[in-house]
Amino acid sequence: MATGTLSTGGQPAPRDTPFHLIGSATIRLLEGTGGLALLLASIARRLLTGLPSRSVLLTQMFEIGVQSLPVVAVTGGFIGMVLAVQSYDTLRTMGFENRIGSVVNVSLVKELGPVLAATMLAGRVGSRMAAELGTMRVTEQIEALRALGADPVCYLAVPRFLSCFLLIPLLTVVADLVGMLGGWFFSTQVLGVNSVEYWRYTFSFITGYDVLSGLFKSVWFGGAIALVACDRGFRCGAGAEGVGRAATDSFVYSFVIILLIDFVLGTFLSSLYYVLWPGPVSL
Repeated sequence: MATGTLSTGGQPAPRDTPFHLIGSATIRLLEGTGGLALLLASIARRLLTGLPSRSVLLTQMFEIGVQSLPVVAVTGGFIGMVLAVQSYDTLRTMGFENRIGSVVNVSLVKELGPVLAATMLAGRVGSRMAAELGTMRVTEQIEALRALGADPVCYLAVPRFLSCFLLIPLLTVVADLVGMLGGWFFSTQVLGVNSVEYWRYTFSFITGYDVLSGLFKSVWFGGAIALVACDRGFRCGAGAEGVGRAATDSFVYSFVIILLIDFVLGTFLSSLYYVLWPGPVSL
């Protein structure tokens, strides 16, 4: 006997009304948030009891950090040049073309460097981690670890989380430096900006607070990427379709969370800056 809710005509009530769709989306959101919170608590509990094996951790650091350097460097370089192209015409109309270094490099250090490095990490590393863990779940390797007495969270999730958490600030520094050099090269060699003025205005406007705020945000980005990737991998559906969906969801969810964290932390850090250093900024 069917147990579904019946309409007044004796037929099952439709499940595609706006209320049902909003309700199901809310339930999925709460389930996903709760799953991430539980996984984060489990990882934090394992970290408090001790670090993972050195060999496992170094392997993950090499795959996540060293092998991501080329794509992060290339992305940073092109973003620096694109910022120079987009900023030059506007600054030239105001007679400030020599100050292009401040616009390019402040944007890189505060926002674009951390966000783009995290985006590249989410696409290259996060998707791969979700696919790896998803494949292990589908082929029952995770259950085999439990049967052997090993903790899958400690053995699989903790090294990946720790590697992303620790190495993304270094990748952000690489993206910032290469982007600054790319913007300098294009501005001076193509746009004809004076090199001395480029660097003078760069170091006049960039503060230590800008650099630290970008690196601070990148740490949160790295933790979010690893957390989402591991969660999607552990919750992977059956078959090749489930693995592919886990990898796709990992990137999409990570990117959305990166933008959300960037907005929240950017608002907080900007407010904190004006509290610590009140007063107008001199040009």
